[in-house]
Amino acid sequence: MVSSVFVLGGARSGKSRFAVSDPERSARVAFVATARATDGDMARRIARHQAERPRHWKTIEEPYDLVRRLAELEDAYDAVVVDCLTLWVSNRLLRGDPDDAILDEADALAKVIGRRATSFTLVSNEVGEGVHPETTMGLRFRDLLGIVNQKVAAACDRVVLMVAGVPLTLKSVAPSGSARAGDARQAP
Repeated sequence: MVSSVFVLGGARSGKSRFAVSDPERSARVAFVATARATDGDMARRIARHQAERPRHWKTIEEPYDLVRRLAELEDAYDAVVVDCLTLWVSNRLLRGDPDDAILDEADALAKVIGRRATSFTLVSNEVGEGVHPETTMGLRFRDLLGIVNQKVAAACDRVVLMVAGVPLTLKSVAPSGSARAGDARQAP
């Protein structure tokens, strides 16, 4: 069954580990990595993440053109894991992309997820609970990622918040499209 899961959380909350350990992962899985090894620390993080995921998964690096790449992968894989939207938005901002272009891509991403052609697991940071950014760029990033996260969460069947390695289900939609009893309502 095709499904979509959005995994949110703070730094070191267990988001990526949860995303790659989902027991519903089938044999044909593509892992789309948005990180770029711009320094030694990031290179070590990338290596750690690579070691944590199954060897038979196909790794595809795509720091910018995520929607196009996901559309290409839909028919070739049973499942696609994207880690992470935080870096994707950051990469686009640092490249100089305008806010409207990033938000338009987020709408297109939601449409790709909504087609239900393949199962998606997407990872992102929850940035709305942290310290108020002091810089204009920091505020812009936080606000953009918050809106991107809302669009993706609305498109996904399930939304999980990771806290200290513990998954908390925020949203779970039954295959018929109706929310299960007890699920949190989505904000407008």
